[in-house]
Amino acid sequence: MFGRELPLRPGYLNTASIGIPPLDASAAVADAVRAWAEGRSAPRDFDDAVATARAGFAAITGVPVADVAQGATVSGLLGPLAAAVPDGARVLVARGEFASVTRPFAMQAHRGVRITEAPLEELAGRAPGHDLVAVSVVQSADGRIADLDALFAARERSGFRLLLDVTQAAGWLPLRLHRADAVVGAGYKWLLGPRGTAWLAQRPSWVDGPGGRWPDVVRHGAGWYGAQDRWGSGLYTPDPPGRPGPAGGEEAPVWFAHVGSAVTVPWLAALDPQPLREHCAGLADALRERLGMPPAGSAIVAVRTEGAAERLARAGITAAVRDGAARLAFHLTNTTDDVELAAAALRG
Repeated sequence: MFGRELPLRPGYLNTASIGIPPLDASAAVADAVRAWAEGRSAPRDFDDAVATARAGFAAITGVPVADVAQGATVSGLLGPLAAAVPDGARVLVARGEFASVTRPFAMQAHRGVRITEAPLEELAGRAPGHDLVAVSVVQSADGRIADLDALFAARERSGFRLLLDVTQAAGWLPLRLHRADAVVGAGYKWLLGPRGTAWLAQRPSWVDGPGGRWPDVVRHGAGWYGAQDRWGSGLYTPDPPGRPGPAGGEEAPVWFAHVGSAVTVPWLAALDPQPLREHCAGLADALRERLGMPPAGSAIVAVRTEGAAERLARAGITAAVRDGAARLAFHLTNTTDDVELAAAALRG
């Protein structure tokens, strides 16, 4: 399906927690682990995978690859950005926003950085008067989709910075986010990679942006991997010249995770995004229809019916519980059989 052989796992509706990779991706990781176990690995062997996965993230989000740094987690990549916002910065977030987006900024309260929560649908209207809006494109708890057009328009009028987390969006929702000031996402959900890959696109406008210049971002976790001479003098120099852009300050990559993401992320980025969304969101909306819920155009369905999670589990369906609701997520491994299985369980 979609150019890759995917494992058959009926009833797996939990991609919003952990994605199931195509068979060639898991095979690539297994081969890399086998080479390590047999003493056939060398650190340089992983550079191509890191570069390929990085380019895939840039392609799937529509940002320049030169602006992208890799890391292991969303919060780890956002920490330096949060530490660099001006003292007293006013940060607007969606009510119920995922903690990896909000906590790095909440930890700056000692500098007067203030976080305000607002309903997702009101962010664009409430953004004036704030310095930064930080929001997930797709909300983790229930799959609601942020109104990006309204946020971009408000940014142009009001001059705030805009940070977008694509962890629950990239891999099924068409994205072109070059107008954002920062874009971050993890690779182990809809991008179907192993846990241990994440990327941050820090655009030049994060520092020299609307409303004036902000402090330069200091990447306190910078290590040897960001040095220009990565495999030479950069290993043993306290202050080696860095690679251009945000990549010059990044930490060393989680090698085996990038091996998997180097297969999955470029593949997903190369797919026609509209049929991809139609498949994932179409299945989710089919379930909504069977449950008497309105369509939402999202690949995530939140069901708040009493005992929903227990009924799904008894039917052999793998889902999650978030914010008091059973959360079901439809991706490329899923078919209409999963819709019918979930509908029967939830109506029973």
